[in-house]
Amino acid sequence: MDQAISKAQGLVEALGYIQRFHNKVVVVKVGGSIMDDEVALSNILSDIVFMNYVGMQPVLVHGGGKAINKRMEMAGLTPQWVQGRRYTDKHTLAIVQDVLCNEVNRFIVNFIQSQGCEAMGLHTLASVVLFGQKTFLQEGERRLDLGFVGEVNTVNARLLQLLVQADSVPVIASLAQDPGGGPLNVNADTAAGAVAAAMKAEKLVVVSDTHGIRSDPKDPESRVPSLTTKQIEEMVKSGVITAGMLPKVEACVTALQAGVTKAHIIDGRIPHSLLLEIYTESGIGTEIVL
Repeated sequence: MDQAISKAQGLVEALGYIQRFHNKVVVVKVGGSIMDDEVALSNILSDIVFMNYVGMQPVLVHGGGKAINKRMEMAGLTPQWVQGRRYTDKHTLAIVQDVLCNEVNRFIVNFIQSQGCEAMGLHTLASVVLFGQKTFLQEGERRLDLGFVGEVNTVNARLLQLLVQADSVPVIASLAQDPGGGPLNVNADTAAGAVAAAMKAEKLVVVSDTHGIRSDPKDPESRVPSLTTKQIEEMVKSGVITAGMLPKVEACVTALQAGVTKAHIIDGRIPHSLLLEIYTESGIGTEIVL
């Protein structure tokens, strides 16, 4: 009986959030080691199906996880990283595109459809919604060339709006089309931030393999539940936020500055972390606001 009452209380608590976010766009980014954990990924995708069924409009942006690294290893290539982004030559680009489009994206779309929900894969081998140009990074006075790596400068938000209004979940691979029609490898966090900004989403949720942002990167218990963009900027300057967390916070700040209400970084290894963050008072990750 107590367990049943607890479940009922959970549903009542969720009701207010279901009403608040009805017909609101929520962009969810999934990548990293979560893509390689079948249970964790299934939980996240089930959460997205749930969100769709209760009237939210989820948009999913995904990376490739270790599947790309495994394919590169089979081809005798060693992944190289620059400031949290993958260096991409022509051979690597072909692998990235094949894995993202033909394996990962197809798996996600099939899973969502198997749960009775409509989904559409969007990538450089089908319908393109991300358009960009080659990007370079700065390291002091040095300009770093990342190969075929791009930044998103245009998002076909109209197509995405038509899809969510038709009750379909857009599933976007982190690839953009360059001005010449070729593919560019795009950081999935960066892509999700651009999509959330273009759609003026209610929320951006970055699903990671950490409990959120820590005040001490080495201490798992130092999660900070809520931060402002100014505090984020200070943590980047002081070196608390570095490496792979940098693109995540940059994506969140980009989205917030474009009008997104809130951004979240959560741990996808926690069962149904997406629902816990959106539909409960306490949440489980780090919430970022302007």
